[in-house]
Amino acid sequence: MRAILIGIGIWVLAVSFYTLSFQFQILEDPEQQANMVLFTMVMPLVWLGSFIYYKKERNTHGFLVGNIFLLIAAFLDAVITVPLFIIPHGGNHYTFFTDIGFWVIALELVGVAVLYYYIRVYPNTKTLKA
Repeated sequence: MRAILIGIGIWVLAVSFYTLSFQFQILEDPEQQANMVLFTMVMPLVWLGSFIYYKKERNTHGFLVGNIFLLIAAFLDAVITVPLFIIPHGGNHYTFFTDIGFWVIALELVGVAVLYYYIRVYPNTKTLKA
């Protein structure tokens, strides 16, 4: 349940940064700019989410935590992002979920959670055998 709530928080913040990036157009292509902001912000958001998750839970592998975060994000994208932001601009669920950008960010999300696990959690759970 904690991972689900943290995943929702990560998604809300990520979508907020994505949407906010359209207000401060720097690049000529606002969509590319928003995707770059999202890609950049996923790293610290997932790192923070993993930090919060592992404060109380040390036995769950980062791959599972990352996949929970990803499934929550994909579900919320399917229910909220696509109907509100993609369909009005001529897209649909198929184009959203088959876009390479979605999968790059999905891999990044899971990868950061796994990286956090191996850097911050796993070394503290190993026992040294003589």
